[in-house]
Amino acid sequence: MQTLVVVGASLAGLSAARAARAQGFAGRLVIIGDEAPRPYDRPPLSKDFLAGKIGLEDLALEEVGEDLNAEWLLGVRAERFDAQSLTVTLNDGRSVTADKVIIATGASARGLAELQGMQNVFTLRTLADAQALRPRLVSGHRLVVIGAGFIGAETASTAKAAGMDVTVVERAVAPLAGPLGAQMGAAVAGLHEAAGVELLCGTGVSSFTMSGTSVSEVVLDNGRRLPSDVVLVGIGAQPNVEWLEGSGIALDNGVLCDAMGRTNRPGVSAVGDCAAWYDLQAQSHQRIEHWAGANERPALAVAALLDENAVQQPVNPPYFWSDQYGSRIQFAGQVRGHDRIEIEHGDVAERCFLAVYYAGAEPVAVLGVDQTRQFTKWRKFLNKNAQQYLVPAGEFVAAS
Repeated sequence: MQTLVVVGASLAGLSAARAARAQGFAGRLVIIGDEAPRPYDRPPLSKDFLAGKIGLEDLALEEVGEDLNAEWLLGVRAERFDAQSLTVTLNDGRSVTADKVIIATGASARGLAELQGMQNVFTLRTLADAQALRPRLVSGHRLVVIGAGFIGAETASTAKAAGMDVTVVERAVAPLAGPLGAQMGAAVAGLHEAAGVELLCGTGVSSFTMSGTSVSEVVLDNGRRLPSDVVLVGIGAQPNVEWLEGSGIALDNGVLCDAMGRTNRPGVSAVGDCAAWYDLQAQSHQRIEHWAGANERPALAVAALLDENAVQQPVNPPYFWSDQYGSRIQFAGQVRGHDRIEIEHGDVAERCFLAVYYAGAEPVAVLGVDQTRQFTKWRKFLNKNAQQYLVPAGEFVAAS
């Protein structure tokens, strides 16, 4: 009987395990997760769960009565990997040897070393993070958010709704300037301002004023001091791949994979936030940290893992959504290489619009703010268009 080991028990790992069973794998299935809880959904952690609108049971990713006939090893961490024998060593001393391995260890929130141990400083990535932060959202208290990415913006939105005085600090010229580009990032900035959240862009943090084991002030590069009762650090995430160092698995800001998730080691694939898949359109490895990718891509990776001659299948362009201040932001595609943006529907000034990014005559990305119906049409078009970026069966772009 073959053994398939999935290292990682969040959405990507669970999706891979489901795909393996759906695609006919009947052997031993082992799922390893470093958190004790069963697989849970992360997007609500910064929104409804943080706001206290939903409970633990609402986060469950497994369906009622779902049985993958798997061995669950939860609350233990993968510590080492031998890519020759396909043996995973755990931090409790146990080891599991497999015939096939799927790496789905995700990513961890980046912190600030100088704030380690401060009792009013938080990151938000895990259920435990959300449970620790939730009681600190107190009306009238002051929250300083460092970083205006998805987690920072969503937490700011939740905290403002709870009655907090919120300031968001972003080093870039606009929030979400990386994924959206500066022009549309500036358009999204209006959501913060309309909600009464102070957004400070183009400035960084120079230091902190400590009061015992708490941060009482966040000091900016321009000298301004921001009083703080709570500080959230939302400066991105780093892939959990340190346990793979020296294993022979190729790494570079994640696990390097081909366009179907296969690593440089036969019998090993990677999915989710830790995986840098080769993007045939962009012709580069890209690590996509979004729910849709963790949900969709594992089925492709499992197909290629179980059948080395599997036909190359199209990979949908990156897609994400974010709920902020009662508005839904949706984005699909890649901004890299675009030369213009057209507002196809709505009005940026009214914070309800659909923007299409073009490279020459070709649409390469779409952004919608409260334009769900129009956005869905454009996303389907981009997904269909991505099918042209395929290679013949068996001629995969190898991880470098």
